[in-house]
Amino acid sequence: MHWGVGFASSRSCVVDLSRNQSLWCAGSDDHFSFYGEIIAFPLQDYGGIMTGLGSDSWWKKTLYLTGGALLAAAAYLLHELLAIRKEQEVDSKDAIILHQFSRPNNGIPSLSPFCLKMETYLRMADLPYQNYFDGKLSPQGKMPWIEYNRKKVSGTEFIIDFLEDKLGVNLNKHLDPHERAVSRAVTKMVEEHFYWTLAYCQWVDNLHETQKMLSLTGPFSDLLKWILCHITKGIVKREMYGHGIGRFSEEEIYKLMEKDMRSLAGLLGDKKYIMGPKLSTLDATVFGHLAQAMWTLPGTRPERLIKGELINLAMYCERIRRKFWPEWHHDDDNTLYESEESSEASKTNLLQDFSFYSRTETFEDEGAENSFSRTPDTDYTGHSLFDSDVEMDDCTDHEQCK
Repeated sequence: MHWGVGFASSRSCVVDLSRNQSLWCAGSDDHFSFYGEIIAFPLQDYGGIMTGLGSDSWWKKTLYLTGGALLAAAAYLLHELLAIRKEQEVDSKDAIILHQFSRPNNGIPSLSPFCLKMETYLRMADLPYQNYFDGKLSPQGKMPWIEYNRKKVSGTEFIIDFLEDKLGVNLNKHLDPHERAVSRAVTKMVEEHFYWTLAYCQWVDNLHETQKMLSLTGPFSDLLKWILCHITKGIVKREMYGHGIGRFSEEEIYKLMEKDMRSLAGLLGDKKYIMGPKLSTLDATVFGHLAQAMWTLPGTRPERLIKGELINLAMYCERIRRKFWPEWHHDDDNTLYESEESSEASKTNLLQDFSFYSRTETFEDEGAENSFSRTPDTDYTGHSLFDSDVEMDDCTDHEQCK
């Protein structure tokens, strides 16, 4: 009797790890997350080489022991890789529970543009939320997703619609119908086109650097990172090919990326935010994606482009990072805009893995009159040095008052 090792979930699903087979689910063609139990199951003996070895062969016994050890090691690695754990009840009564990937170790909140978009949106909308880094995908196989009063919602667009309906928030209320149409068109360009070029740079062309940023612990962390990165690389290449963009050469993919980035730079111009002086949902989307080029792709073409010729995009990212992520410190910060005190404070205020967050507890009311905090990031008028829409009239009025 020979044995195989597999993975079973609660929906009559088994993944045979001893053979190169994909996930099979009885009576369903849907995709499911790997949550369940590791099991061993008997394999039918079809004869062959093992039959002729002889029951008393010492090397046959050695083979059995070696095979058992390999199966045990495979089971352990799978357990660590997929973070299999018991289901935990989450109390989402009147609380936004944000499920997302765990923090990387390079300081950026997430290597996923969509996770960073969603968390940034919650901060822009000033909605308290609780991070939950359980690695569990939504029923639709999505990440990120939220729970609110035991209602599960996935897909960032549907999450935002849900929150607007339930909580009455709306970052786009100042936009007219034309601006809303432009905002949606740019969102689709970023999420359905620019995203794939970033994914290619992150998980295919720059995989070695991305692997360093993953945060995994344990005796097999390096091996697990390697496995996870190469699994992701295969998934990205396959999905890019199905999308169509993956059928082009590397040079052509980077040309498409550059066109998207130049379009965003032209749309932003010298404005403070993409759609003008006020924030909109589009800013969370654009920031979530541009932040990947800005902080997760060292030495690559998109990083050189955003920090060089398209510097207005880099300043835009810095404005949003410093305004809505005060605890996010990066080693490449320009110290020209930071004092020693603020720099040291930001280093000690690390990103929280599991905590509630509300911008109202961190920032003063932006609408308060005659009040501003003079920081190393502001000039004499209280405007941020990263705000590109500072009026020259302010300078003239100041000079006349002297």
